[in-house]
Amino acid sequence: MHMANLSLPTLFKMMNIPFLDLKAPHQELRAELQQAFNDVLDSGWFIQGNQLQAFEQEYAAYCHVKHCIGVGNGLDALHLILRAYGIGAGDEVIVPSNTFIATWLAVSYAGATPVPVEPDLLTYNIDPKLIEAAITPRTKAIMAVHLYGQPADMDAINAIAARHDLKVIEDAAQSQGALYKGRCSGSLGDAAGHSFYPGKNLGALGDAGAITTNDDDLADKLRVLRNYGSQVKYINEVKGFNSRLDELQAAFLRVKLRKLTAWNNHRKEVADLYLNGINNELLVLPTVPDGIEPSWHLFVVRFANRDALSKYLQDKGIGVVIHYPVPPHLQPAYAELSYVKGQFPVAEEIHNQVVSLPIYPHLHKYQAELVVDAVNKFR
Repeated sequence: MHMANLSLPTLFKMMNIPFLDLKAPHQELRAELQQAFNDVLDSGWFIQGNQLQAFEQEYAAYCHVKHCIGVGNGLDALHLILRAYGIGAGDEVIVPSNTFIATWLAVSYAGATPVPVEPDLLTYNIDPKLIEAAITPRTKAIMAVHLYGQPADMDAINAIAARHDLKVIEDAAQSQGALYKGRCSGSLGDAAGHSFYPGKNLGALGDAGAITTNDDDLADKLRVLRNYGSQVKYINEVKGFNSRLDELQAAFLRVKLRKLTAWNNHRKEVADLYLNGINNELLVLPTVPDGIEPSWHLFVVRFANRDALSKYLQDKGIGVVIHYPVPPHLQPAYAELSYVKGQFPVAEEIHNQVVSLPIYPHLHKYQAELVVDAVNKFR
C-alpha cells in the first residue's frame, strides 16, 4: 500500500494510532464469522456440540498435542488443571512474581498457595536459576508464564521439575503460536492453560479458554470437571464446575484459527520494525533469546520515567497500555500473604517501568514507522 493511494480521512486515521484495533480483523472475516453464527443458530445446539469438538481437534493439531479441552476462560483453564492434578489445600505452586494476577488466582482458587519467584530482567519470565531455592516439601507444581507472548526457558524448568517430581503447567494465555526451540507453546509442559479473551492473538468474541495436554488421564478428568463433574447427564461423579467453551465461541475461534499464523507473522514484522528502528538509548527494548519465536502478543519497552513516556505518546495520538502497573504481591487481594514493597524488587522494577506499544495484525507499516519516529524523538 502506497501513501499516494490513501485518502485524507484514511491518512488522518493512521496518524491516530490506537493501542489495539479489534474492529479490523472482524471486518476482514465478517462474512465467515456471520456464516459461523448462522451455522450454530441453525443447528439448534449451543453447548458441547460439533463446533466445540471440531475446534478442540483443530487447536490440538495446531499446538501439536493429543488433547484440547475447551473451557470458559483462561483463568478456569489454569484452575482446572490444578484441580485435576489434585493440587489444593496445604500445597504450594511456584509462580512468577512478574505476571498478570490470573496466574496467582488460579492457585488460590484451587486452595493452594502461590510461591513467587523473581523473573529474569532480560526476558521478564521466571528465572529458572531461582526456582529451586523456593521449592519446599509442599511444592507440587511450577506454573511458567510465557509473558507478553515469549516462551519461558522450558528446558531448564522441566529439568528442575523432573528432579523434584513436580508438575509443569504453562500459562499460555498470551502465547498462541509462539515457538520454543521449534516446539509450540502449549506443548512444553504437562499441561497448558490458554485464554481466548478478545484481545489475545487468537481471540473469541467474548470470554473463552482451553487446556492442552498429552496426558490422557488428565484430559479425561478435565472433561468431567468442566461439566459439573459429569460424563453422563445428571450423574455427577465428582464436585465439578460449569466452565464450558460454548458452540458459538468455538465456531468463531475456528474461523480465526485459520488466520492465526498469518496474523502472528504480521506481528513479527511490526516487532522487527520496532527492534530495528527504535534507537532511543533511554529505552530498554525486548530481548529474545536464541531459539525463541515469540507470538508478540505485546511489545513492551522499559523506561525509568514511564509516565512521561506514556503521556508523550498519547499526546501524539499513539495508544499505549501498562502491562502491568502493580505486581500481584502488592495487590490488596493478596494482603494476607504479608508481602511488602521491596520484597520482589525485580518484579517491582518491571511493573514500574513497562510501557506496551501498539502491535496487532492490522497495524499498517506506516503507522508502526510513526510510532518509531515518535519514540526516537522522545527525550
